[in-house]
Amino acid sequence: MSLPPVVIGLNAVVVAAGEEAPQILVIPREGADPSLPFGPFDPARHRTFEIGLREWVSEQAHFQLGYVEQLYTFGDRGREAPLADLPSSTEARIISVGYLALTPEATALSAGGGEWRSWYHYFPWEDWRQGKPEIMSQHIEPALRRWVDEAETEGRRDSRRDRARITFGLDGRGWNEERCLDRYELLYSAGLIEKSARDRHSANTSVPVGQPMASDHRRIMATAISRLRGKLKYRPVVFELMPERFTLSHLQKTVEGIVGYPLHKQNFRRALERTGFVEGTGKMLAQTGGRPAELFRYRREALREAQATGISTPRLN
Repeated sequence: MSLPPVVIGLNAVVVAAGEEAPQILVIPREGADPSLPFGPFDPARHRTFEIGLREWVSEQAHFQLGYVEQLYTFGDRGREAPLADLPSSTEARIISVGYLALTPEATALSAGGGEWRSWYHYFPWEDWRQGKPEIMSQHIEPALRRWVDEAETEGRRDSRRDRARITFGLDGRGWNEERCLDRYELLYSAGLIEKSARDRHSANTSVPVGQPMASDHRRIMATAISRLRGKLKYRPVVFELMPERFTLSHLQKTVEGIVGYPLHKQNFRRALERTGFVEGTGKMLAQTGGRPAELFRYRREALREAQATGISTPRLN
């Protein structure tokens, strides 16, 4: 029995702390949907997956990676459609190893390289910092309720209602920011994103649910968002997104951008103080129209002191 060839791809979700929202490094493609930085693993050329990943990001995006961790391995059959230009035969099974990379700044990139885009450009329903997103009330919730009612009308017993309630917090169930991937996959199951049409030739394309991407790169990005939101609470990973010196307001806005909801300022700062992760530098930053704010730094030695492992993200409401 002849087995189909397997191609190993390498994908990077590169996150920077933007002023308004977390920024993702994407590769524009003329006449096609943008992609994440990606490329095939070459066992003759790349000693490790990470070395190969760094080479591809540098070549495609003109950006040098810093902090990197392996995210997940993606291998669903047909996941590469529409093809993200990996050089392979049409019969090949494409397995992608995804990575999460963090950088403190969305630095300017040279022409012909990558571009920075807000991750809420691709997941607008995830941004609750100004309250419930309009897309939820006007489009997603009505469409999901129709999807649930459709199954019940046909007499099929399934878990659609419970799944919609849990992932999207319907009927007062509450919003869990870490379920970004679950929500994306539910929208796929309900036929509410463009990839449903690609894979099953049926989708409710009247619902605008964010910018599409090549292959399953938006699913890879959703996996990274869920990972980062959860990891904040048990590792001080947010400081990989901060400059060497920062104000507490800057830190709070960065955390709010990641989790997608406003934080209770006093509770956040009290919890932060208990961790021992930050200390004042004694230097001040002049702010337009306000009092100068003290600059702080991250104390890496706090992890050895075992006061805390992550930071608290108390909601404003």
